[in-house]
Parts: sequence; C-alpha cells; structure tokens
Amino acid sequence: MPKETILNEIIIGYRNLIKDRYQYHLLKKKYDFPDTINQDIVNDIKNYFLTYVYPDLEKRATLNEAFSTLDDFIKHPEKLLNLVLDSFQLIFTHGKHLPKIFNAGLKAMKSFRGATKFESALVTKAIQKKIEPPYSTEKINALIQFLPYKEIEEFMKNTETFFNIIYDKELVEKIKEIIAFLISKMKKKQKVFSKKEIIGLELALETITKGEEMLNKLNQKDQEILIDFVLQIEKDHIHKIFSK
Repeated sequence: MPKETILNEIIIGYRNLIKDRYQYHLLKKKYDFPDTINQDIVNDIKNYFLTYVYPDLEKRATLNEAFSTLDDFIKHPEKLLNLVLDSFQLIFTHGKHLPKIFNAGLKAMKSFRGATKFESALVTKAIQKKIEPPYSTEKINALIQFLPYKEIEEFMKNTETFFNIIYDKELVEKIKEIIAFLISKMKKKQKVFSKKEIIGLELALETITKGEEMLNKLNQKDQEILIDFVLQIEKDHIHKIFSK
C-alpha cells in the first residue's frame, strides 16, 4: 500500500481520536475545571487542533507545502534574522531583546510543526508492523505504543511550549509584530523570497493569532487552568496507552 495512502488514513484516524478525546460531557465528569471553561471553550480547543495542528486532508496539502518552508527558516534562522536586524524601527522598539523575541517566534513555529513529525512516525510504525487501514482508535493507540517514549515526550513538550508562548500576551504581540514585519519585507523582495515562503509565514501568523484569540475568551486565571487542563488530557491519554 502506498505510503501516502497510509498517511492519509492515519490523519483521518488521529483526527477521530482528537474528536473523541475532547467531548465536553466526558471531560466534565473526569476533570475538575470551572464553569467558565464550558462546552464552547472545549469545542474551541478541539476545533483549533483539528484546523491548525491536525487539519483535514483537503487543507493538509496546502498547509504542509507552506509550513515546509518554515522548516528551512528554523534550520537557517539567519535568513530571516538579517531582515529583522536591518530594521531600525524594530531595533529601536525592542533593542537587545529583539533576538530573544525572534527565537521565541521560531520556537512557536517549531512546536506546531511537531505534529507532522509525530504523524510521520506513526506511518513508519504502521508500515513496519504491517498494521493496515482503516485506523480505528484502538489501532492508532497501538501504533503510539510502538513509538519511543522520548519521541512522545518531545511532542508533548512542543505542545506545552506553544501554549506557554501564546499565553504570554506581551511576548505574543511582539512575535506577531515581527512576523508581520517579515511578511511585509519579503513581499518587497520576491526575487529573494518565494510566494510559498511568504504563505508559510502568513499561516504561522494566523496559527498564533487564532490561538491567542481562543485564550483571550477567558480571564488570565482561567487561561492558566485551560492550558494545564489540555496538557493533562494529553498526558493522561499517553499514560493510559502505556499502562495497558
């Protein structure tokens, strides 16, 4: 069976797993969270994951093509950093903190790219273990069991890093400012930067912005509770798989 077919089937299976995991009525019985974190908020989290972290097959090709350009930026940050350091406006505004803000932005991009790596690892295990589609919840969980725990911990850490970045209002506003600046500069240098690279940064900006908007529906204390709540759900799911 072609690798691409297996990947598509795993994407479908993992999306179903997310839908099952974030059912409000089940979570409410298991976790003690305030009434402010209601069904709408839980649906927001679920839809955010399904839109930006584990998108459907129709959107996946577009996102993967665009986000693949972010990998190059993450590996070679100097390509973008040089644009940032050439800006008198940004240097004047952020001074010596500019490289730190820039690196935080790269960390955010790296964290939501981690999901692709995780899915690819599941595909590899499916091929090695000859586990064929369709991929039910049970099959997806079985594939996760075959992964080295270190890889899963890295994926979990990426999720935590991303939420902690978008929780920091001051930092996230600076990151958005820098990404918007980079997009503007790149559009003026289209002989140097491809349209695909520009779209990649635009999608990164959208992902960060939508995550921030989701958190901003809650007060600061409930944002902390929500982040802890999401991380606990993910950790509990992994613990349940490996304790079988």
